[in-house]
Formats: sequence, structure tokens, C-alpha cells
Amino acid sequence: MSAKSLLIELFVEELPPKSLKKLGESFADELIRSLMLQGGLVTIDLAFPEVEENYVKRFASPRRLAVYIKNVLEKAHDTTENIKLMPVKVGLDAEGRPTPALLKKLASLGAGEECVSSLRSEDGSLYLDRVKTGETLAEGLQKALEYVVSKLPIAKVMTYPDPAADGWATVNFVRPAHSLVALHGDEIVPVSILGLQAGRETQGHRFEAAVDAIVIRDADSYEAQMEGEGAVIASFAKRRNDIERQLSEAAGKLNLKPIEDEALLDEVTSLVERPNVLVGTFDEAFLEVPQECLILTMKANQKYFPLLDGNGRLTNRFLIVSNIRPQDASLVIGGNERVVRPRLADAKFFFDQDRKKPLDARVLGLSKVVYHNKLGSQGERVERVQAIARSIGEKLGGEALARLADRAALLAKADLLTDMVGEFPELQGIMGRYYAQHDGEHDDIAHAIEDHYRPRFSGDELPRNEVGICVALADKLETLAGLFGIGQVPTGDKDPFALRRHALGIIRTLVEKELPLEIGDLLKGAFAAFPPGLLSDAQSGLETFVFERLGGMMREQGYTAQEVDAVLSMRIQNFSDAARRLAAVRSFASLPEAPALSAANKRVGNILKKAEGAISEAVDVARLLEAPEQALHRSLIEIAPRAEQAFAAGDYTSSLQALAGLRTPVDAFFDSVMVNVDDADLRNNRLALLLQLHRAMNRVADISRLAS
Repeated sequence: MSAKSLLIELFVEELPPKSLKKLGESFADELIRSLMLQGGLVTIDLAFPEVEENYVKRFASPRRLAVYIKNVLEKAHDTTENIKLMPVKVGLDAEGRPTPALLKKLASLGAGEECVSSLRSEDGSLYLDRVKTGETLAEGLQKALEYVVSKLPIAKVMTYPDPAADGWATVNFVRPAHSLVALHGDEIVPVSILGLQAGRETQGHRFEAAVDAIVIRDADSYEAQMEGEGAVIASFAKRRNDIERQLSEAAGKLNLKPIEDEALLDEVTSLVERPNVLVGTFDEAFLEVPQECLILTMKANQKYFPLLDGNGRLTNRFLIVSNIRPQDASLVIGGNERVVRPRLADAKFFFDQDRKKPLDARVLGLSKVVYHNKLGSQGERVERVQAIARSIGEKLGGEALARLADRAALLAKADLLTDMVGEFPELQGIMGRYYAQHDGEHDDIAHAIEDHYRPRFSGDELPRNEVGICVALADKLETLAGLFGIGQVPTGDKDPFALRRHALGIIRTLVEKELPLEIGDLLKGAFAAFPPGLLSDAQSGLETFVFERLGGMMREQGYTAQEVDAVLSMRIQNFSDAARRLAAVRSFASLPEAPALSAANKRVGNILKKAEGAISEAVDVARLLEAPEQALHRSLIEIAPRAEQAFAAGDYTSSLQALAGLRTPVDAFFDSVMVNVDDADLRNNRLALLLQLHRAMNRVADISRLAS
């Protein structure tokens, strides 16, 4: 049974650039998986990249999706099927003849009565053993293509006339498809899809292909023919690497550096088939505009790579990734320079116009901007954020910080009404900083306006100053309280308002900035900022939501579920303590005394839960009758103050490790002393002793959670 290389190419109109990479990967991977299921026509294992790299090549360019697979069988191997039919007593009558039930079952499997004599009896059941003929490549590939085309991650399909039919028949696909190549070695595989019959002809570059139609000789020659005859680098990865190399070389000749943007690099790779990087320039006068504006307009509108100097400042040079390679590139460069000029002029116009009106004069206009139909306008929201920010400022820095936080919160959303942010929403906050500095606002206020959105994503920087911290926390707290209060709670993987991100932003700020703020107080202040009756009582649910995010973040940092549970079950309010408590728990868990103490702590907790009535806070020494309970009391008097002193000093590791000295007296107590005795006074005194033990052992964390 021969194995040859297989090539499948679907040639289409220009594909959506933002989706091309994903489409190419899905087309190739799903096709391979489907063929693997069709009787093992493909025998490679996608779980091993080093194997796959030698056998699979994925191709995706603006006008094609293709895959090359080495060593594909012409026909799948035959397999033996062992089919359990039914119990013998159901399938055969007393004389051994087949029953109607058996005949019906055999018919459903495509077998007749003649198979009865060959049935196998085992463990009281009848089995049909037969050879299943392996599918041909044509059969398997046809099924695979139909499946893959139906499962491609297409956001929106196009409907166009079926090329194989006359009349009104239509085809649905991401873009109109023009040809299908299916080659097994040098032979065409007779398959069809989207109204196209498989052949060996495809098209190259629109303008620079050496021939009108490229006739693919065999599967192995596809990539070389596309590059040589078609002037197309069909491999997405190879084309991307080529662009990256050219960008680096062109910038290096100017002693500059191209802006780093992986998404832009992917998009440009999806727009060209034969990349050619050229250098363009623009008038230096435009550099008076904030560089974020110029960079964004060049990237978003023109797909250019702006060039930065050694200090990270924007220069008046940029890189163009062209799809053609003319001998004289001056016309291409000149055309791009003419196109970018009005874009930059628009940015300069917006910047100049926006500065004519100070930010604080725009605040009133926020009352006309709807924030949420149940939560009011942006103006009302600003007032709530101000109140929360003032409260946080007072706690962190007194009246002076509160005043700055109040002013920054007032101005934080004003840039939403500027022309620049209207054109480029991504610049909100950034433009607010520039305009605040132009208006003469305090630098801390200006930076806080930009920073109050931080952290915007995982790994993003936190606000750079205390004013920014106050407003950033206030903004996120207001969002969480408001949306939880109207029932907009994330469910499953649905989180349209990014509330998980907001919660993680609060957690990161509290933890990494080591802020002496309690989460319960922060949430209470956030809910209090809303008018009475507007929100439901959702503070407890929101607090649980925040703790879940904190637990997830801790586990991602490498702590075990038990360690995290031990700390968070205490419902600690000061998140800046979390890391030190976790480190202390981990250190304690490594002690030889830890398992016994954790188990004992769990036992103590269970005893106290079952106790009836109030338990005394004090231990009556005169009622400590047995030596083990006396020894435990003495050890507590000695060890508990040391543990408490370390706890008060924030040395949680020493606090927990001091408890190791309790192991021997605790073990002796439970070996010899009965707590729930009939004598009520004696019982209550022993419960009081256990209550003191429980409190001493659970100051840093609930160590019973470490018990297996």
C-alpha cells in the first residue's frame, strides 16, 4: 500500500486579514485530524511537534489556504471488527436457530442469515467478527473536506453563485472560492468542495507571477513552484519571518528601531504574498503631536511600522510592507507618503482643536453621555468615582491626597468628549494626560488620568503614583459595585463588562503596592457611593467574587490549593498580607510537626462546632485536673504570646513556626484527656482550653486546611 505526500489547496478571493492565521491553522489541523479518523490515512501524531514538523506544512496567504502532509496512504488498512450482538439465549432459540431479533440486528449491520454459522459465542453473548475494508484516500478526503469547510472559524459567511451549477444555486463560504488542488504525489485525488472539482492548477501573485496559471507537478514541489513561478511565499510563518527580518534590516540601516506589535505583524503578513519593506518619511512638524496619536494612526489606518530612536521617541520615518517589488520603488514610497500625510494632519487638527477647550469645561457634557441605562450617565458615574477616590485618598494620605484624587477623578473621563478620543478610543486616558498637562494641572493629577485605567490587561503596569492608585481603585470598585448591584454578574465564560479583569486589577494594586486597605471597607464604600435603593444588596456576593479571583491568582503563582485555602478561608481583609501569609503557610507545612498539628487543629474545630452553649473565654486553672491538660495550658501560656508577638510584627513565618512546640502537649492531651465528660464545669473548662488553642493556631491561617 503506497504512501505519498498529499497537498490540498483552496484558492479564494482575499481572506479577512485579522482571521487568516487562525483560518490557516484550523484548515490544516482539522483536515489532518479528520484524515486520521478515516481509518488512519494519516499516521503522524499531532501531539509531538518534532514529528509533525517533518511531516506537515501549513500554508495561508491572502488568497489561499493549503496544507502539505507527508506519507499519506492511498488506502487505509483493513481492520477487524468484534461486534457484540446480544445474549445467546435471546439470539438463538432452543434448536439453535436465529431468532427474529438476531436477524434484525444482523440486517442493521449489513449482514445476512448466512453469517449466523460464523458467529462467535463467548461469556453468554454472540459476537460478529468481520473485516472492515479501509477507505480509499478519495473517500476519506472527501469526507474530511466537507467536515473542515463546515467547521472553519468563520465569523461571517458570504453567499455567492455555485460555480458548478446553472441557475440559482448558491455556496456559502468566507470568500468566493475559485479552484481546488488535491494531489497525492503527482496524481489528482478526485474530490470536490464548494462546487469545485479538484485539479492541479492554481494562481500566483496578482501582478508578479511568472505564468498566468501555475500547474503543480506534484505535492512535494508546491512550495518551491509557488515561490518561483508564482512569486508567492505561501507559508504564513515563513512570510512573517521574512517581514520581521526585512523590518529589522531596514531600521538597522537608519540606526532606528521599528515599533514592536505582534498583532500588526500578523495582520500585515495576512495582507501580502511577496513582502517588500520600504522606508517612508513625513514632515517633522507632525512630531509636535503626541507620539501615541501618530503611532496609532499609522498602525491602525495604514498598517505602517513607525520607527523609534534609541530613547524610544518617535521619528519622522516609518516602514511600509509592500506587496510588490518594482525596480524603482520611489512611486510606491511616494504614494504611501501622500496617503499618510492627511491622516497625520487629521491627528494634528484634532490635537490643536481639543486644546482650545480645557478638560474641566468638558465635565458637564458627561451628564449627556449614557453610561448604563440602569446606572445613569457618565456624569453621575464620575461623581461616584470621586466619592470613592476621596475616601481612599483620606485613608492613604489624608486630606492632601484626597483633594488630588478628587480632582483627578473629576477629570478622568473628560477626554471621552475630545475629538482625538472620538477618532481613536484606544487613546482615552493618554490624551487626558496630555490635555491636563496643557491646562496646567498638577503632574500627579495628569498621570492619574492616564493611569486610572491600569492595569488594563495581564502583566500591565500599575498606576505610577498614589493619586493614580486612588482613582484606579475607585473606577474599578464603582464598576464592580454598580454592575453586581444590578445583577450583571459574570457567568461561565461570559464576562461582557470584563469584571474579572477589574477585580484582578484591584487585587494586583492592593497586593503589589502593599496598601493598608481592607477589601470589605473598600466594597462597602463603593456601594455607599450609589443612591439608596438603586442597587440590590450584592456586597457579599461581590466580596466572594473578588476572593475567588485572588485564589486563582495565588494558584497561578505556584501555591497549592490547600495552601491557598488555608489563607483565604480566614477571609483576610488586607490583601497586601496574602503573599507573606502564603509563604508562612508553605514554610510551616514543611515542618515535621505540621501534619499532626493540622490534624489536631481540624479535630479541635470539629469539637468546638459541636459544643452546646457559649464557651468561656477564660480557663480556670484549678479545674485542670489531669497532667496532659495542665501541660497543654503551660505550653500555651509560653508559646501563644511569642506567636502573637510575631504575628503583630507581621512576621507570619515565625508566628506559625512557634506553634511547632505545641505538638507534644497537644498529642498527649488527645491521647489521655476526654473533653466531653459528664461534669459540665469540667467539660466547659476543657472547651475553653481548646478555644484558646484554636485561636492561637489560626491567627495566620486555618492550618486545619492542610490536613489530608
